[in-house]
Amino acid sequence: MEASRGWLVACALAVSLVSMTVAEDVCQAPNGKDGVAGNPGRPGRPGLKGERGEPGAAGIRTGIRGPKGDQGESGSPGKPGNVGFPGPSGPLGNSGPQGLKGAKGNPGNIRDQPRPAFSAIRRNPPPGGNVVVFDKVITNQEGPYQNKTGRFICAVPGFYYFTFQVISKWDICLSIVSSSRGQPRSSLGFCDANSKGLFQVLSGGTVLQLQRGDEVWIEKDPTKGRIYQGTEVDSIFSGFLIFPSA
Repeated sequence: MEASRGWLVACALAVSLVSMTVAEDVCQAPNGKDGVAGNPGRPGRPGLKGERGEPGAAGIRTGIRGPKGDQGESGSPGKPGNVGFPGPSGPLGNSGPQGLKGAKGNPGNIRDQPRPAFSAIRRNPPPGGNVVVFDKVITNQEGPYQNKTGRFICAVPGFYYFTFQVISKWDICLSIVSSSRGQPRSSLGFCDANSKGLFQVLSGGTVLQLQRGDEVWIEKDPTKGRIYQGTEVDSIFSGFLIFPSA
């Protein structure tokens, strides 16, 4: 009884399998839709550097060279460059030919020429010192003579004439002294002996070429320089410009 029942079950299963096979062959359902894409995965690790490839062949120039284009517009000027160092001086050139003689100038006016001149006598000179001071001015054109110091100071370069006449009752030696820039330049001495104690005149004179600032004065010998001082007679010192330097 049990064996019959098992056989029936087996038969039922076989029939069921056959029905399913026949159903698959006869009726097939459509494919389903793709699912939604998943999230991107994490970046992978860098791969190894590949080997260097062989150089490619040179390209072939196949284009045709066109004609030269028109000249473009000039650009704006650039900034000036820095000044260079001066070059060495060149050799001195030859002298040029002498120029033509110029036209004769207008005659000068003597009134426009400087005319320094002075004369001074001794009346109440300051005591002491070897410079003979002629303190009372008679003439002092353009003011070159300084009656407080007894010195003539040159303001106009040129040739000057100086002279003196000094009264004395004793042996006396005087000199005309000039200086340039404060340094003595020349000295001319004049002496006279007087054994009788009478009025006697010692005189001297010279022409000197002076520059601006030069000085001229009369100087006495320390041991033989006694000059008469009184109202009877006068001692005088004078000078004037002969002509200015060219």
